[in-house]
This record gives sequence, C-alpha cells and structure tokens, in this order.
Amino acid sequence: MECSCGTDRKFADASIDAKLLEPTLEKYAPVRGSLITVLQKAQDLYGYLPVDLLAYIAQRTGVKPAKVLGVVTFYTQFRMKPIGKHLVLICQGTACHVNGSADVEAAIKAHLGVNEGAISADGLFTYNNVACLGCCSLAPAIMIGDKVYGNLTREKTVSILEEIKAKEAAQ
Repeated sequence: MECSCGTDRKFADASIDAKLLEPTLEKYAPVRGSLITVLQKAQDLYGYLPVDLLAYIAQRTGVKPAKVLGVVTFYTQFRMKPIGKHLVLICQGTACHVNGSADVEAAIKAHLGVNEGAISADGLFTYNNVACLGCCSLAPAIMIGDKVYGNLTREKTVSILEEIKAKEAAQ
C-alpha cells in the first residue's frame, strides 16, 4: 500500500502538484512559527488553498489541521476558493464608505455580472470587499493586483475594468 502523504499525493483539484511546494516544506516545515510563510507560498503557487491541500500542509508541518484552518480563515489574505486572474479589492473603510464605495461595488457587480467572491464569466475578475486599503485620501478606492485606483465613480470604475480586459485581449 502506498502512502498518500508524499509528493505524489492527488488532490481534488488536479492542477495542484505537491512537488511544487516541496522545497518550501523542506525549508520551513521544521521551523516553528513558519506556517504563514508556507501558506503564502502555497497560495502563490496554486492561487488558493483547498481543504485537502491544507490537510497536507498540516501533516507535513506537524501543525494540527484545526490550527491550519484557523489561520487560513482568520487572515483575509488567504483564499479557499479559486479566483479570477485579477482580484479586485473594494475598500469599505469609513472614508470610502462615506465617499461612495457602495456605488463602486454596484458598478463592479453590474459590469462583471457576479456577486462578491465569484469569478466573472471570462475568468478575468473576482471582487471582494475589504475593511480598509489604507489610502483614505483616495476614497473611494479599489486595489487590483498591487495597483490602487482612487477617487472613483461608477464610470471610472467600469473604465478601469475595461482597460484591464482590453490589455488581456491584446496579449
């Protein structure tokens, strides 16, 4: 009987290859307090953290599965579902809220035709609301990748999404 704990382990998402995470696990599994580093690398590699991958990480690091799940669900940087190619973060902090973040979200939702957390039909976008992006002087603001867009209106928001879509089509 073969052990299902090794790098040949099969995951529900066939695109997940445990061998890609192996160098990180070899380096950090024995290091106490390195769980977040391992989870960040796993999410960078696979785009999200499915439950069976979390169980594998727990086994390899010696951290209890409940603790691994607790860390993933506590920190908003981690995702347990796949996302579109571009993650749109909508600031819902006080300044953004007062300056129209609800209108920005409504424009994104209508333009993409999806609810929060879902992937647009073209696979390009997922949007999520966040508590604060830390750029109150630009309120209302969104972040896509590592770029912040501020002083948004419905029209400006749609224009940004269309610009990204056009760049994707040109590639």
